[in-house]
Amino acid sequence: MDLFAATPIQLVEDAEGGIRYWPAFVDEGEAEAWFQALCAHCEWQHQRRPMYDRVVDVPRLQAWYPFDQDSHEGLPASLPLAKMLARVQASVPGGYNSVGLNLYRDGHDSVAMHNDKLHMLVPGQPIALVSLGAPRRMNIRAKAGGRALGIDLEPGSLLVMSHASQVTHEHGIPKTARPAAPRMSAVYRARPAMSPHLQARPENGEMRRSFTPAQALHRQRPASAGQGRQEADAQRLDAGTPSAAPPSRVGGQ
Repeated sequence: MDLFAATPIQLVEDAEGGIRYWPAFVDEGEAEAWFQALCAHCEWQHQRRPMYDRVVDVPRLQAWYPFDQDSHEGLPASLPLAKMLARVQASVPGGYNSVGLNLYRDGHDSVAMHNDKLHMLVPGQPIALVSLGAPRRMNIRAKAGGRALGIDLEPGSLLVMSHASQVTHEHGIPKTARPAAPRMSAVYRARPAMSPHLQARPENGEMRRSFTPAQALHRQRPASAGQGRQEADAQRLDAGTPSAAPPSRVGGQ
């Protein structure tokens, strides 16, 4: 199979287009320029979520930009998000009105197997994920069972998932013990009843801490086994799975 073909690689089939992958969606130079600009100018935040009687860290940094579907109001001029959107629309047209960014600083950052929340998606509209920075493995698994499909998301690649695929499949970015340079995803979605003035607000008691650009690519390592377990608990929260561990109190961070 030619990974550098202009046509997408079909990973999952369904009536809405399934899951498709373009390995060389943009060239290396443009992908690196987008990565550097987003690292430097995004409003990166680190979520902490309550779980039982403790608070756990979400193992990655995030940023959110809702925008008007027609005027693109809400996309900062200092970021390449509008240009990226135009490239996505040219390949996969959709009613996109929101972009969420994830920054995986190293192999410790991850997201558990999950599907996107269906009530926060417009039915029939695609989900378009642009990967930047270092390559990172994504696993895709059918909910009906069977072996997971692993694909290395290359910088400058595009992965598109149908709304229907969120009913039948899960996806995630696992931790890795191998050295991993920073990797970023920019995910364009069509949200229901979205206003360009709607701000992303913490849900379910989430707390967020903002990062400066210099801080964004550097993590504070877990100082204890208890804090390391918090990361695992945060992954379970991402997947909607409660912790198997009994409630316990964790001290100051």
